Amino acid sequence: MTSAIFGLFLAASGSLHVALALALAVQALLLVASNAKYAMLGEPLLFSDLALVGAVFRHPQFYLSAVAAWKRAVAAMLALVLLAVLVWLSDGDPAPQLAGAALCAASLAALFLSLRAPSLRRIATEPDAEADTRALGLYPTLLLYWLRWRESPDPPPAAPVKGQEPEGAPEIVVIIQCESFADPAELFGDPALALPALQFARGAAWQWGDLAVSGFGAYTMRTEYGVLFGRGEPALGFRRFDPYLTATREGSYALPARLHGANWRSLFLHPHDMRFYGRHRIMPAGGFAELVGEACFAPPQPGEGRYVTDAAMADTILARAAEAQQPTLLYAVTIENHGPWAASGAGGEPGLVPGYLRLVRNSDAMLATLLDGLRVLRRPALLVFFGDHRPSIPGATAPGGERHTPYVMLRLDEAGQIATGANRRADLTPAELHHAILAAALGRLDP
Repeated sequence: MTSAIFGLFLAASGSLHVALALALAVQALLLVASNAKYAMLGEPLLFSDLALVGAVFRHPQFYLSAVAAWKRAVAAMLALVLLAVLVWLSDGDPAPQLAGAALCAASLAALFLSLRAPSLRRIATEPDAEADTRALGLYPTLLLYWLRWRESPDPPPAAPVKGQEPEGAPEIVVIIQCESFADPAELFGDPALALPALQFARGAAWQWGDLAVSGFGAYTMRTEYGVLFGRGEPALGFRRFDPYLTATREGSYALPARLHGANWRSLFLHPHDMRFYGRHRIMPAGGFAELVGEACFAPPQPGEGRYVTDAAMADTILARAAEAQQPTLLYAVTIENHGPWAASGAGGEPGLVPGYLRLVRNSDAMLATLLDGLRVLRRPALLVFFGDHRPSIPGATAPGGERHTPYVMLRLDEAGQIATGANRRADLTPAELHHAILAAALGRLDP
């Protein structure tokens, strides 16, 4: 792979020195990026991360805002200086350029053949990115995992469901995928930080527990896919790292597609560009009848932060629920609590933790607002609330250890009363939560 990259740069520049410098720079860049990602998120660089390169330019605030402004400025200046030096050193002699093109082509051909050798097909047959990166190196793991991903077959279509049970079936299902929502009492080991709405919801829930999300500090789409599509990581294989890359081919597994046969209408609500993660294609393929995007929410006011607030989300969700004329699923993805968090919180407290606590309390207030608003509707309803992943806060949280987030499932009857039932605890994976929601929507759960 290194020789192919070297040949490519030699063909472009015609200079051995420039080609060597750029080839080494690519290796160094990937290594630095992988180490930084491992320190922040607990995972090495993956082939699927390269698919997000375009998103860095379309939505730089999601990726670059964690880097100090002066560091971004210095990096930009160094990049311009490096580009000028490379242009100055490049040679227009066609001989080395032709040699570089030949080397690149030959290296790619050798790589293509070697990846299909029987001996290599016995390597990295099961996804374990950290172990394989340590054993094989970064480049081989990136290439082998990409090849295994490409070879992954699509699953057969999911069987549609037919009708719902009239007794105990909700007419409204509201699912809230809450950004970076975790229990701060558990996260920071301080019972005084307990969230009041979450505490109440756990006590009143028909079912609650820990959600075993696979990502830490990022990878919203993994949790989102699991809850929406219901396919667990063992079934996904190498697709688990970014299941949204292939989700349009698995639309029959999504909750809206499965509920469509029972006369449900489904809405996907997210106050951001729906092209992010390809949701503008994935959600319609999964059966969502309507995408409710950023323009449908009240924008944040001065002092409220960068993103649409959870309070504004709750207002729109409840308004759409009140308008529903048939069994309706509303799946909402919040964004207010997306980091990085302010360096100082209320009262001028230093550090990132106060900023996180302020926003996670806003999310907790949204849970209370939604529960109160659904009770007023006086229609059988199900409210599901969960965190997509824990926050990665430098100096306060680390990727090692527990990764779970909380979830609650609250059922309301036609009088707006909470049906607690057995108030049972069940720790689930996102895919298992999908199946619990599907059963509840069809009225197939014990009261």
